[in-house]
Amino acid sequence: ADRARHRLTMIAEASARVGTTLEVEHTAEELVKVAVPDLADIASVDVLDAAPALRRSCPSDGPELFRPLAVAAAYPTPAAAALQAVDHAPYGADRLITECVHSGRPVVVHAGQEDLERIALSADTAAVFAQAGVHSYLAVPLIARNEVLGAFGLLRARNQLPFDEDDVLLAVDLAARAGVAIDNARLYQSVRSTAETLQRSLLPGELPQPTGLNVASFYQPAQASSEVGGDWYDVIPLARDKTALVIGDVMGNGIDAAATMGRLRTATSAFADLDLAPAEVLRHLDKITCGLEHYIATCIYVTYDPHTHRCHIANAGHLPPVLVPAGRPPQLLELAPGAPLGVGGVAFRTTAFDLNPGDRIVLYTDGLVETRHQPIDERLNDLLRTLGEPRRPLDETCQWLVDVLRDTDDHDDVALLTAQATPDVPHAPRDPTPRVD
Repeated sequence: ADRARHRLTMIAEASARVGTTLEVEHTAEELVKVAVPDLADIASVDVLDAAPALRRSCPSDGPELFRPLAVAAAYPTPAAAALQAVDHAPYGADRLITECVHSGRPVVVHAGQEDLERIALSADTAAVFAQAGVHSYLAVPLIARNEVLGAFGLLRARNQLPFDEDDVLLAVDLAARAGVAIDNARLYQSVRSTAETLQRSLLPGELPQPTGLNVASFYQPAQASSEVGGDWYDVIPLARDKTALVIGDVMGNGIDAAATMGRLRTATSAFADLDLAPAEVLRHLDKITCGLEHYIATCIYVTYDPHTHRCHIANAGHLPPVLVPAGRPPQLLELAPGAPLGVGGVAFRTTAFDLNPGDRIVLYTDGLVETRHQPIDERLNDLLRTLGEPRRPLDETCQWLVDVLRDTDDHDDVALLTAQATPDVPHAPRDPTPRVD
């Protein structure tokens, strides 16, 4: 009765602790911590090398390549250190962990010297196990959706009791719960990686350095959220040495949001070639977004003329850019906010301001400043204070802003685009205060 209660307690603990995140390595760590010290002195999780990448390995009777995910020990021991030192290890067909994943059944032995050599990766590791007093080994397959992902390994040394049938049943139960959690995590990571790869492929590569402007950009996907978002930016050379600066954010996440972002970025480039006013570009993008099912997006479109140092800008529901005049405090540009793209039927307005030599403009998405704990006005003031500190080189400014302002609970993507006017083209200085043309 006591053992049954103990087993139920461990199963309840595993239900609460294993699978709390969608990270494969973290899930494996949760499993080994549940098993130690009550079930084993040392616990490990090793997955088949093909499993994290969702590649199905063909059934074979030969060696298998394992990827260690987690090791835990009830006390410091060289046996645990030997397991932690292993990296992408090929275990031969005669090894017990290989037998476990090939058969899909638990393997349990009371270890003599020959058994230790079948447990360990090498003769040296077997000697370490013998010196540490390892006397009993249990390997249980990690199975999900009828696929063997790897093995849950347990060793006893100081605990003098060998693994028995009840221990095997408990380990099988723990491994079954962990197998599903690891499978969910690897599926999530695969989808997220695909979305991130798609998004990065749709963002510009090396930025052009247009006439009269130095530009720098930065993109960082969310780490804490379930999916990659739809943030984007672009630098588009226009006729007569002009340049368009664009930043936007598709509301939503995942592959669909990334694909929508790519469509809007392509459409923006096409409309930019028509030399339209920023408000007209946003009007056309709004029509396109209205046809993209339920998606809406925010966007800012700016054009800069290096011969006049004049900017024209329109806003579609995006956070206001920051103008950082040389030698003067930074300021949020006062723009007509506009409605997000996809709302439909709302007019956009073009505002003009000067970007004199040495002046900077900073475009950003809400992932830089929005948090769950502070009002947006406070965060925008933090942004202004940060930009009011001594200047850094333009190519360092984006990373610096993220390091200072990025919330630890980074639940959203962040994109940044900064530009600084150069004195290449003479001009007459003008008041940088924005005004509506």
